[in-house]
Amino acid sequence: RILQISVNTSEPSNKRVRPLAKVSSLVNLISPSKNGAVRRFGQTIQHMSLRGDSKSPGMSLKATSKASGPTPTKRRNSTLWSETLDVHQKSTFSTKEIKRQEAIYELYRGEQDLIEDLQLARKAYHDPMLKLSIMTEEELGHIFGDLDAYIPLHEDLLMKLTEGTGPDGTVAQIGQIVIDWLPGLNAYKNYCSNQLAAKALLDQKKQDRRVQDFLQRCLESPFSRKLDLWSFLDIPRSRLVKYPLLLREILRHTPPDHPDITSLERAITIIQEILSDINVRKGESECQYYIDKLEFLDDKQRDPLIDNCKTLLCHGELRNKSGSRLHVFLFSELLVLTRPVTRNERSCFQVYRQPIPVQDLSLEDLLDGEIRMGGSFRGAFTTGEKAKNVFRVSSLDPSHGQSHTLHVSDVYHKQQWLNCLRTAMTQQQGAPARAQQRESIRTKRRSSSISATICDAETDENSPSVCGPKLRPQTLSKTRLEQKSQGSVKRKETGV
Repeated sequence: RILQISVNTSEPSNKRVRPLAKVSSLVNLISPSKNGAVRRFGQTIQHMSLRGDSKSPGMSLKATSKASGPTPTKRRNSTLWSETLDVHQKSTFSTKEIKRQEAIYELYRGEQDLIEDLQLARKAYHDPMLKLSIMTEEELGHIFGDLDAYIPLHEDLLMKLTEGTGPDGTVAQIGQIVIDWLPGLNAYKNYCSNQLAAKALLDQKKQDRRVQDFLQRCLESPFSRKLDLWSFLDIPRSRLVKYPLLLREILRHTPPDHPDITSLERAITIIQEILSDINVRKGESECQYYIDKLEFLDDKQRDPLIDNCKTLLCHGELRNKSGSRLHVFLFSELLVLTRPVTRNERSCFQVYRQPIPVQDLSLEDLLDGEIRMGGSFRGAFTTGEKAKNVFRVSSLDPSHGQSHTLHVSDVYHKQQWLNCLRTAMTQQQGAPARAQQRESIRTKRRSSSISATICDAETDENSPSVCGPKLRPQTLSKTRLEQKSQGSVKRKETGV
């Protein structure tokens, strides 16, 4: 039969053949999902290709119309607990008890969904990419972590909830069940702390055309529910933060005299402690990840305090006074300004100027319009553009002699930066009384000298000096020689 088809196709024919509908995605043909609708869609395409010589034009036309339509996205089961009961059963429970059982059932159904997603991540993404050599086993290990090891953990909770369910479909006491199960969540410490590095590796691999094409085909398939791979990998973390909310909802609908009250309160305390430990571990890992990506120009630029940093308080892209983009990191001990660079296809951050210890940091919130922004070329011909959302950081240590004007994209992010900086400064510089003492010393130094107004050294060396509308008073020595020597080492400001 196959030979006959090949001969027929080689001979000229006057018959009008209806073309097959175009298949939008190969994954629709070989989807890893076992969904019935997907399987029927694949069978329809198969029948079209192997039975193109069918005697029934109606069947061929019907098959073509099916293929042209998109395959529906797979949906989650959203059945409520009360919907599983008949009218008579429902009438035997109070409204409060129904709400309590609904909350317990939501916890149960969420565990089912999580297990399904973890299995899907392995079967639909990890295994095919390994089999097709799209990624190496080591790369997949870094990205996926130990997802398989967490499936039995959540299956265990499902089993305990099932065993605790009575003949009437209710769970009488859930508090102790959860208390006994929660310590197993400590296994997520390593997974969550590795997420930043895993996401960076995944983004890097997406530059590969094969990886990009495979992930796009998966995204277009119904099993993905329009979620990309990282959404599946991040589901365990998002599930962890929901446990306190779910337990509080169960507690809210539990009567005050119910024996579950004490156990539920204890369970909420345990999960909060676990999440706190995971957050600390994740924060330390994130901090070390970025420290390892810092590139110092020389050993003198590497401040010894960088080795003591365990927390990254804030980081992001800001602009300096000349409009250049810099990536700024506020660690618990240091403020580090960097320029994003690429070395041997590896992204890193080249440290710009000397890092400023937080204990020597000075912060100034600048009003909108006080500073004029502009690059070195533009500044030579214009007066600059008045900037909004600007603040200034400088070092109190004369040996550093640097100050940086930072421009933020909007007022919200500016306030975030100011809050983080003030918090870090309060922790490192001591109590408010000590901070006030520092400010008093600085004020005395200013008032004891002959004040004069000079322009901040914030411009490019190739452009003329452009002074902002508000000029910071600086001290001038009484002799011209001292004035020149002090001016050369005073403070060179670089806007960020």
